[in-house]
Amino acid sequence: MCDGHDHAHDGHDHAAEAAAARPRPAEGPATDPIRLEPVDEVVITTLMDNTYDGILPDGPRVRRAGAGRLPRVEHPHFHGGQTFGGMVAEHGFSALVTVRRGERTHTLLFDTGVSPEGMAGNAKRLGVDIGSVEAVVLSHGHFDHAGGFTGLARLRRRHGGLPLTVHPLVWTQRRVAVPGAPEVLLPTVSRAALEAEGFAVIERREPSLLLDGCVLVTGEVDRTTEFEQGFPFHEALRHNGWEPDPWIRDDQALVVHVRGRGLVVITGCGHAGAVNIARHALRLTGADQLHALLGGFHLSGPAFEPIIAPTVEAFSQLAPELLVPAHCTGWKAQHRLAAALPDAFVANAVGSSFVLAA
Repeated sequence: MCDGHDHAHDGHDHAAEAAAARPRPAEGPATDPIRLEPVDEVVITTLMDNTYDGILPDGPRVRRAGAGRLPRVEHPHFHGGQTFGGMVAEHGFSALVTVRRGERTHTLLFDTGVSPEGMAGNAKRLGVDIGSVEAVVLSHGHFDHAGGFTGLARLRRRHGGLPLTVHPLVWTQRRVAVPGAPEVLLPTVSRAALEAEGFAVIERREPSLLLDGCVLVTGEVDRTTEFEQGFPFHEALRHNGWEPDPWIRDDQALVVHVRGRGLVVITGCGHAGAVNIARHALRLTGADQLHALLGGFHLSGPAFEPIIAPTVEAFSQLAPELLVPAHCTGWKAQHRLAAALPDAFVANAVGSSFVLAA
């Protein structure tokens, strides 16, 4: 774990820092690019997503967790007392990321899903060795990404020492307040509870290099597109009460550089804008090729559907070799992206493992 520093108790005025860090345009190439060590292979396994499909076929870059590959489960209503098992799909996201450079491998967990046991149950069904996880990164503070820490702690069966990298604003209390509709108070993750479960919380607003410099956490993402304007009607509780919080500044992504292929970017919800995130990753590293983009693009629903067209156009220009729009992307955006980038688009499902190699 590199570049970690805990800002929670350093006496700084974090509210003022947050205000000063309002997303701002950033043009041109990186002047001092972060050295992200190229890897020979990255494997991204979806432990939680909105869908599971037990008959999706394998592909050149993906292996599926079909029903026949999962452990059978006890069931008295079938002859022999067993049937095929399945995976749990929920409105949440979690991915296991394993990088290999030479003979060395490292594994981290990106987000934990929405329910206490959903991600953990899927990990158990897939035979994932949770003991191999060296770090956890939380993309942002929303409940559908931070709900599975209880199950993760149970699977670890020990306390203390597992680094958890977060943006300082993940503890912010938030709500969605659509005019004419009841306000929806969003569950807020508790730092004290996570530390009690044995997670070593590391707050970082800036980019962080993890796992021998092989994985980059973007930190706050520069907002440079005109069309990605954040989450309308999203509010945060500040000193002066509820205030608009459309930018969700704690939204961050993971970046891996596959040797000779380009960047692999993994998003949680993509609240910073999927295009912003991809361009920011390229600028941070000085890389010139987006190899793959996986995760939530947050294009679902009437408030976000107007930006589907410019998002599709931008990714057509970026031309990734693999595009896996998942979680909160929405079926309309997925269909448009599949039509525009048929060779790159691959549907996601819980249990899918994407293997990207040099």
